Amino acid sequence: MYADTVVEDKLVHKPRFIALVFAAMFALFFAFNLADTMFGLFLEPVIGDPKTSGFHGRFAVAVVLAMLFALNLVAIGFLPLRLQILVVWFELLVLFLGFFYTFDLSLEFIERKIGFMITRGLFTTLYVSAISIAIASVIAIIGAIAKLSSNGFAFAIASFYTSLFRGLPLILQVYLIYLGLPQLGYVITAVPAGIIALSLCYGAYMTEIFRAGIESIPKGQWEASRAMGFKFGLTMRRVILPQAVPVIIPPTGNQFIAMLKDSSLVSVIGVWELMFLARTLGQKEYKHMEMLITAAMIYWVLTMILELIQARIEAHYRGKGAR
Repeated sequence: MYADTVVEDKLVHKPRFIALVFAAMFALFFAFNLADTMFGLFLEPVIGDPKTSGFHGRFAVAVVLAMLFALNLVAIGFLPLRLQILVVWFELLVLFLGFFYTFDLSLEFIERKIGFMITRGLFTTLYVSAISIAIASVIAIIGAIAKLSSNGFAFAIASFYTSLFRGLPLILQVYLIYLGLPQLGYVITAVPAGIIALSLCYGAYMTEIFRAGIESIPKGQWEASRAMGFKFGLTMRRVILPQAVPVIIPPTGNQFIAMLKDSSLVSVIGVWELMFLARTLGQKEYKHMEMLITAAMIYWVLTMILELIQARIEAHYRGKGAR
């Protein structure tokens, strides 16, 4: 509580801090010459035509924006923490949307195409990612057990696998599987090739996550299980994994979110996921920015939803651990 009060005091009640913020924002806004943007049009009655206002226009716009930024910072400093977060999020979202508005986007075109992007592209993205993360989890469990094994053969295979697939770019793995397997006589379509590539790549990363989670359990748990006559499989299912899951879930959730975005790389082999549709639909009518921004917003919203789900799952396991 005291630390929060000190920080708030520095942000709100220190004239030097506010003056420094004002000077920094003025320099930034002046350097970027925002007189030629929507801010200049808004201040046109004061500075004149933004295109001919020159130094005077740049100076006036920079002063006004820096003053608004500093006053906004002071006002936010008086709000409770949660309300501060909501206000800043809202303001950044408005600026974000305002930035994209400057591209003069065709909203009518976006409205016509967004339904297809969600029903086809988003569904394919989720489908590919969900199957891939399930397969990657199985691979990770097997790989983690092998890396913790005293069997040199199993350890060597697991360590070679993780080294290889963590050392190659994902897009290279996609091409090697999609173009390489047919040369060996195994013809494979785009979706299975993408799923295999994502599963193998993320399985290698998750192997280390699972290994670290299992190693976090004290050795006494293993010894007690052996003393009770539990076999290895039963010990893993009933003793080790239930305790390791709270450690494993946060980084695994992060890996799924990362996989969701990396699934865009399978568009290079023709999988009809979000990125593929954004490129092809935009190319037909030369509306590239409309489709790319739409895809970006869908990815962003989907990521936020997954982050909320992950937070709920983590809270659930934290609650179980507390009990």
